[in-house]
Amino acid sequence: MLARVPIVPRTDQAYKTSIVFAQDKGTSVLYKVLSAFAFRNIRLTKIESRPNRNRPIRVVNDANIGTAKHFEYMFYVDFEASMADVRAQNAMAEVQEYTSFLRVLGSYPIDMNPTRE
Repeated sequence: MLARVPIVPRTDQAYKTSIVFAQDKGTSVLYKVLSAFAFRNIRLTKIESRPNRNRPIRVVNDANIGTAKHFEYMFYVDFEASMADVRAQNAMAEVQEYTSFLRVLGSYPIDMNPTRE
């Protein structure tokens, strides 16, 4: 959802927050990140991974000899909490310790009564 005027997250209604993060220190980082939310009983509604185009899978030197490298993955996560929620703030502080990149894409109210046409 895009808005001309920023929506200031509150704690009096249900919110969803979207974040993106990158890990570059092995596979256990994802487990630690997900544990930060699980420990605080924050429900994840989406997790999606995409390889980062800026991190090649193979690096070639001047002699045309390459070494295998792994992709750095970007993870997109939606969770049910407002950034005004202390649990979400604490989870994000912990996530930042494990990741090389972290950005909050936004917090927005959850439509509890969707209309169907």
